[in-house]
Amino acid sequence: MDKILIVDDEAFIRENLERILTEDGYRPISTESGDEAVRQVGEEDVDLVLLDLNLAGKSGLDVLRELREVDPEVLVIIITGYGTVESAVEALKMGAYDYIKKPFKADAIRLIVRLALETQNLRREVRSLRRKTKEGDLSGTGDMVGSSPELLDVFRQVREVAKHETSTVIITGESGTGKELVARGIHNLSPRRDRPFIEINCGSLPFNLLESELFGHERGAFTDAKTRKIGLFEEAGGGTIFLDEIGEMDLGLQVKLLRVLEDRKIRRLGGIRNIDIDVRVIAATNRNLKEAIEEKVFREDLYYRLNVFPIHVPPLRERRPDIPPLLHSFLQRFNREFNKHIREISREALDLLTRYAWPGNVRELRNVVERICIMNQGDVIRPDVLPREIRGEIAPRESLISFEIPPEGILLEATVEQLEKELIAQAAKITGGNVAKTARLLNVPRGTLRYKMEKYQLSGVD
Repeated sequence: MDKILIVDDEAFIRENLERILTEDGYRPISTESGDEAVRQVGEEDVDLVLLDLNLAGKSGLDVLRELREVDPEVLVIIITGYGTVESAVEALKMGAYDYIKKPFKADAIRLIVRLALETQNLRREVRSLRRKTKEGDLSGTGDMVGSSPELLDVFRQVREVAKHETSTVIITGESGTGKELVARGIHNLSPRRDRPFIEINCGSLPFNLLESELFGHERGAFTDAKTRKIGLFEEAGGGTIFLDEIGEMDLGLQVKLLRVLEDRKIRRLGGIRNIDIDVRVIAATNRNLKEAIEEKVFREDLYYRLNVFPIHVPPLRERRPDIPPLLHSFLQRFNREFNKHIREISREALDLLTRYAWPGNVRELRNVVERICIMNQGDVIRPDVLPREIRGEIAPRESLISFEIPPEGILLEATVEQLEKELIAQAAKITGGNVAKTARLLNVPRGTLRYKMEKYQLSGVD
């Protein structure tokens, strides 16, 4: 909620302005003293000051000068009962945003305050972007918001690898954590920033189409090749190509990609000559590629060629301090997009949003905020507008333990082992006994699962 400081020695004016601003959803505070106004701006976050030029005991111009010294970014609207051109011009020269004459109309105050606060918000966004660029943050990637130690470590790695424009990068993390934003951040901070950034999802196209998209083809290379097609590696010349979901790429195409990474040359389908390329390759996956290597669905040599500089993006549940700033960022975006005026999130709603596990990560959070902004009719987000799963109203899963502890008690260790054995057997049945897939389903290391399967005499296949 925007805080507006009213500085006027007439109580009637202060009360009238407080009423108008409160009705519009602002948080007004007031004082009759210029010195008190300077102190409050120095100690509190004040968004806007409405300052009377004709204060008792001190010139409003002197107060304006001191306010600008205390906070050069504060916006000040001058209110004057005299309205002389000279005083208005002098105030504007000293940095006042605008001025309005007494007596004023409520609609005029509302309009000038709204415009001033919109200007202030735009200035803050510009300063934030400039600061992020200066500090090497993910410039131009608005969704990558937060200051948790985990995210700051990602930012640090991005800054470092961006300096080395030819190094191959692989980004790992769950779906929805922002791997594409990290890739764009590397590109935006690198010397290649003015060249193309081209993204392709390796799991969205079959082998033949993906090969043609990446490398291009000559006319007549196959039945439907009516004209020559330039591939993405050529289109990205001098820039960056982002291979998302690299773990889903066909083994045959992995061989060709490895050759491209080693030789920095491509050959169009149906072509007879090699073409030199100058691109940085960034790959991303939500799969465990080491397990994929064990399963013989990903090449080990390609993995090590991609794994020059690995960056892991933690899931949102492991960096909960980033949830409030992400909420604020998305709220600002969708307020503008849907012409809403949601100003805050109640403490109860914020607690629920912060405690939620966010299995869909930042993407799920963004979608939830978008839905809230569409449905919410007031200016405060309260628990009743949150999805049921976040409010905790989804019925809990049936307990894994189907019996009650008898009066004589149980052998805890033996009971836990029996439950563990049954869960492993159930998971192995789902995966057809595939050890790697079973380990992934149970979220345990493959070696640990093998040990437990041998312990419980359960069979599995590699």
